[in-house]
Amino acid sequence: MPVNEAAKTLVTAFDNVPPFARGYVRDLRVRWALEEIGRDYCPQYFDAMQPKPDEYRDWQPYAQVPAFADGDLRLFESGAILLYLGEQDERLLPRDPAQRWAAASWLIAALNSVEPILMQIVNLDVFQAGQPWTREARPSALELARARLASTARGLGDREWFAGPFSIADIMMVTVLRNVDHTDLVAEFPTLSALKARGEARPAFQRALADQCAGYREPA
Repeated sequence: MPVNEAAKTLVTAFDNVPPFARGYVRDLRVRWALEEIGRDYCPQYFDAMQPKPDEYRDWQPYAQVPAFADGDLRLFESGAILLYLGEQDERLLPRDPAQRWAAASWLIAALNSVEPILMQIVNLDVFQAGQPWTREARPSALELARARLASTARGLGDREWFAGPFSIADIMMVTVLRNVDHTDLVAEFPTLSALKARGEARPAFQRALADQCAGYREPA
């Protein structure tokens, strides 16, 4: 198993999050990539509910997770970390130029064009639940999300994975689509639902998810 307390590769994670967030925190993306290539890593845990030390903010300016260290190299932001890992292993990022740049494009699309729209739904349904204005705001947010998912499904077409072979683009897009697991939105788009199911069925995803969930302690 890639989780190894002696590993020089570090991935930061939270050990205390609300029940609804368990299995969805973004260190899952990096864990999944590392599992795909069988690379050992050591999780470094922080309490999501507590202020982060200054030395961590020097590493991750927004005090979020994941941050990543490979020896003396320190990175933050899951997209940058996946690109770094992909540079090192063609199982994550194809060497063919067309496929390589397709993977990079779709990874960035997942982060910039899809995730912010889906997170509006999460914000309304979870973080702002019970507010009197959310009922009026939700229909327009759903309309925008459906339009963005339709464009994504059209971009995927009848391919199994976004860039040809499985890549970091699929890791990113599958984890982005999982943000709205509390809804039936993705199920409205059969090709995206099938993509998500293929990703979640991969043994590396299953191991990464199990390891992430095993790191959570019971909330206080």
